[in-house]
Amino acid sequence: MDGFVPLTLGRRRRLASSIGCKGVGLHTGQMISLTMHPAESGSGIVFHRTDLGISIPARFDNVFETRLCTGLSLPEDRSVRVGTIEHLMAALAATGIDDAFIELDGPEVPILDGSADPFLFLIDCAGISENIGSRRTIEVLKTVRAEDGHGGWVELSPSDDMAFEAELTIDFADTAIGEQSLSLRVTSDSFRTELANARTFTLAEEISRLRAAGLARGGSLSNAIVVDGMMIVNPGGLRRPDEFVRHKMLDVVGDLALAGSPIAGQFRGYRSGHALNNALLRQLFADRSAWRFAGGHALVDAGPVRQAVAA
Repeated sequence: MDGFVPLTLGRRRRLASSIGCKGVGLHTGQMISLTMHPAESGSGIVFHRTDLGISIPARFDNVFETRLCTGLSLPEDRSVRVGTIEHLMAALAATGIDDAFIELDGPEVPILDGSADPFLFLIDCAGISENIGSRRTIEVLKTVRAEDGHGGWVELSPSDDMAFEAELTIDFADTAIGEQSLSLRVTSDSFRTELANARTFTLAEEISRLRAAGLARGGSLSNAIVVDGMMIVNPGGLRRPDEFVRHKMLDVVGDLALAGSPIAGQFRGYRSGHALNNALLRQLFADRSAWRFAGGHALVDAGPVRQAVAA
């Protein structure tokens, strides 16, 4: 344990000031401006497309895309989209930001260097302030599990001390990635030191196929690790020998942040990705006996929980 307060505890938090950046979208290749603003307590994380004048709450039940990224849309209008949100969501979760209004003038969060580090830098520059009310935590009461039919699986189980712990194994046979495992008690400190700078990655053999499908148009060696068989194409190599599993765990933090409140529980996964991470949240909220709120008090009725209970 790193001695830092678990992410699940404390008062609600927001940015102390507005801050922005500009960068290319990984899949669209568009140059996109993004600005994060402080938000009222209880509003949660909301993405606002300034080019369309439409907002999308960052919730698991608004996820429409899980191929190579996590993307949001409105159920009533799937043409309104915000993609590649997972790295920013992970940074917001790791810094304990509960409420933020995020403006962007295109369909995708800029990829920047392919990790969560640039977003942590922006949040640190903007500063963090306490918001009204205490944070409510989603406490996992019994094990829930999701599988993909190809050997991949994820599950959430109860935690003994209201913390979030994660254990993940990935396996990419016959590549420089191979099988990698990581177990981590995820706190603000451990996220910064162990996960934040791990970059997204792809296989060289997939690049032409992705671009033919209209994806990865903004991808480059400056924002992604490219693996060609047993070789790392990037001139600078890896930031860590197990950077791949660290990035996948970073994705887990970002994807599970779409629960709308911090989760107190133990995550375990094997060959997981965005689709399984989202399926796990849907499984959790589909079973009202599998979770409860702990701590704090409700300032507003939580959107994803309200819909899950109604379902």
